[in-house]
Amino acid sequence: MKLSDNFSLTEFTKSQTAERKGIVNKPNEIHVMAMESLCHNILERVRSAFAKPININSGYRSVALCEAIGSKSTSQHCDGEAADIEIYGVSNYDLAKYIENNLNFDQLILECWDGIDPNSGWVHVSYVNDVANR
Repeated sequence: MKLSDNFSLTEFTKSQTAERKGIVNKPNEIHVMAMESLCHNILERVRSAFAKPININSGYRSVALCEAIGSKSTSQHCDGEAADIEIYGVSNYDLAKYIENNLNFDQLILECWDGIDPNSGWVHVSYVNDVANR
């Protein structure tokens, strides 16, 4: 299933941890709608701005998967509202600054960036709209 022109449900739900531990990582209809909003309002715009594919390190995570990796069950990943992303060949700092300065987002975190290696860490970004609100 495609969430938008350039993003699929499969890439949002793929998890080696879930596969290894036998965890079901299947979103419901509300989660899918939230992922579609995230794609259309953030990820597609980022992809267009940089003219490069986006790597989704982590997208939707079920509560069980979040707990298995040491995250909280209240994470926006559990609601389909967040993704951890990178663009190969683009500094994660530059990616985060672009989002900060150009897009309407809910949360933006430059995670594990060391300030030295442009490829260190990743960018966590979330988007919430009325359709996806609880």
